[in-house]
Amino acid sequence: MEHVAAVAFIDARGRVTGWSEGARLLTGHPAGDVVGRPAAGLLAEDVTADALATRCGTVALRHREGHRVEVALTACPLLGQDGEATGYVVTADRGAAPAPSLAAQAFEQASMSMSVFDLRQCYLRLNETACKVMGVAETGLTGRFFSDTVEDGEANQGLLHHLQEVAETGRPVRYESFARAPALNREHLWSIEMWPLRGDDGEMTGVAMAAFDNTEQYWARRRLALLNEAATGIGTTLDVVRTAEELTEILVPQYADFASVDLLDWVLGAEEPPITAEHGALLQRVAHGSTRPGSPGAAMRIGESDAYPPLSPPAQALREGRAVLAQAGEPAFVEWLTERNRRSPAGRDLRLGVHSMIAVPLRARDTTLGVAVCVRVVHPDGYGPDDAVFAEELASRAAVCIDNARRFARERATALALQHSLLPRGLPGQAAVEVAHRYLPCGSLAGIGGDWFDVIPLSGGRVGLVVGDVVGHGIQSSATMGRLRTAVRTLADVDLPPDELLTHLDDLVTHLASEGSPEEVAELGATCLYAVYDPVSRRLALAAAGHPAPAVVLPGGTAEFVPMTAGPPLGVGGLPFEATELELPEGSVVALFTDGLLEDRDRDGDRTAEELRRALAAPSDSLESLSDNVLKAVMPEQHIDDVALLLVRTRALGADRIATWDVPPDPAEVATFRQAAGRQLAAWGLEEEAFVTELVVSELVTNAIRYGTPPIKLRLIRDRALICEVSDGSSTSPHLRRAHVYDEGGRGLLLVAQLTQRWGSRQTGSGKTIWAEQPLPGT
Repeated sequence: MEHVAAVAFIDARGRVTGWSEGARLLTGHPAGDVVGRPAAGLLAEDVTADALATRCGTVALRHREGHRVEVALTACPLLGQDGEATGYVVTADRGAAPAPSLAAQAFEQASMSMSVFDLRQCYLRLNETACKVMGVAETGLTGRFFSDTVEDGEANQGLLHHLQEVAETGRPVRYESFARAPALNREHLWSIEMWPLRGDDGEMTGVAMAAFDNTEQYWARRRLALLNEAATGIGTTLDVVRTAEELTEILVPQYADFASVDLLDWVLGAEEPPITAEHGALLQRVAHGSTRPGSPGAAMRIGESDAYPPLSPPAQALREGRAVLAQAGEPAFVEWLTERNRRSPAGRDLRLGVHSMIAVPLRARDTTLGVAVCVRVVHPDGYGPDDAVFAEELASRAAVCIDNARRFARERATALALQHSLLPRGLPGQAAVEVAHRYLPCGSLAGIGGDWFDVIPLSGGRVGLVVGDVVGHGIQSSATMGRLRTAVRTLADVDLPPDELLTHLDDLVTHLASEGSPEEVAELGATCLYAVYDPVSRRLALAAAGHPAPAVVLPGGTAEFVPMTAGPPLGVGGLPFEATELELPEGSVVALFTDGLLEDRDRDGDRTAEELRRALAAPSDSLESLSDNVLKAVMPEQHIDDVALLLVRTRALGADRIATWDVPPDPAEVATFRQAAGRQLAAWGLEEEAFVTELVVSELVTNAIRYGTPPIKLRLIRDRALICEVSDGSSTSPHLRRAHVYDEGGRGLLLVAQLTQRWGSRQTGSGKTIWAEQPLPGT
């Protein structure tokens, strides 16, 4: 430090009339506090007689901060015209003064900002660090009121308030303040401590202040808080776009003034990631956010695709798999900004203040999904190495959430495609019933379920109606649903009654469960309802395995649920299924559905069932419009389970379309019934089908007489196909066999199979029925 002489002028009365800067530095007293006052007030103890006589010697002065300062003083008299002393010039040789104490050295060399104020909040001392923070030398601040040296802001007003509080109460204060210092280019977090200074007599002489810059620790805490916020704020839904939006909401405005998320095109589809990285691949903007409403500075709109220039930070981040920083003036930054301005000239003015950016790749499970870009405009700090570490950690968490959402979307699309492929696309036309159906996949995070329905043509003009629901969601449930649907069709083709069919289906589910792990066994299960409607007898036979009962609407009547025993769900095993039969007038509507139509944790089941009854009974132009009306009346906006709805309106085959004969067990009568069949076909206008029909009747009746037992009946049904049925009291089912050259028989069923479209047999309560179908013209 430059040597400055400590000089004081004292008049003949002992009052100070002049005070040098060196004297202020030596004693801490500014000139305004000393000039005009008695010089004796500066002494820490009385001056010895020898020193007074010789006008020189070591004297103890009282420093303004209260401690003693021993200095070598020399007093030189000032003489007037008459030769009398009018005053004295007192000098202190600083070189002769004792070296600064350790406490003084610690104050001056402290890394934290330290200052001393008098009780009027004027500066007395500042250390070197405080001078750097203020941007002014100590001499420019000493003696000045604090508020005159800083901006008039909330933080500075608060600091002045605390200084006054300590001066008035004598109690120390400790607090934190986020404020901009005069010589610093941004706001800092200061940990401030103030305490009173007292002299030997206990009187308060000033207030000391120490301010420690905790800015780095503050931003480290903020980054950690953002990571914690991201852990709960990102990935709240399994939606790719929403997850990207949540990332930008975390970044803006706390970390960036503008942030964008661009994803590779394949991420938004159902495709698997490419085997090799595609340099220069198109990225689609899925989310961005800004401190300016509407993000007017964005060069790309949501949904647009583009490729970044090869040397730009985003392209470099994608290529190298790490965060890339860029500051204004750097070549990469200039190229990126130029490209943005070229793409969107309208936002050029909004990008003038951009001074720092960071691009970080979104990588999850060793796969790059896209890139996030953060830009600072108003925020004064440029991104640094710590920000790069933070950005990579945050991007890693967000990327895992985006990848989870992508995988869920892909699995859901796969399950939905699988389920749609397994559900009937076009129900077969037949005369027994008119059909309408609806299927609504759920919108929950659990994924697509295993609901299904089917309409199965059966022999004799009958029709099988099926609805089922596999426990669980996802591809596994859809696959299990497909296996059960195939099994139901196979068992229905054997013409099993509903209760027997469910018994076989129950065995199949138990077998499927036993093939999996113990955990899968507990989870696998299904419900099913199977019904058979006969348009000739107008009877509906049905049985259920843990499935809701259907509702029936009689013509002109109200809807009622069929009273039936649901039975245990499939897979429980060991419990019987009970069949229910009811006769329906023509034009009745039967509604079969899965439990998702009625059951929901947020809905009352009884109230929903009543809504379904009213909706089914309401007048409607067609089954299609009735299906839509039912869903509108019953379903909430958001449903958490799949819904399958199958509506059928029954039809009846009149007596004019059916011909029945009792056949005596006499082979000689075969010709009689062959002729009777020919006459019936002629009455129906089906002469062209008479030849084949007579052969079929002859073979089937002959087999029934030869191998069956009475009673034997022949029935012809004119539906969409011409059906020939022969029933007998034997339960032995026929089968095709290859007759040898010299065999007299064994060719009847083979001939029937060759002449008809399809044939088969079914068991009845009193025996069996052999049937064969022929296509009719125009069908």
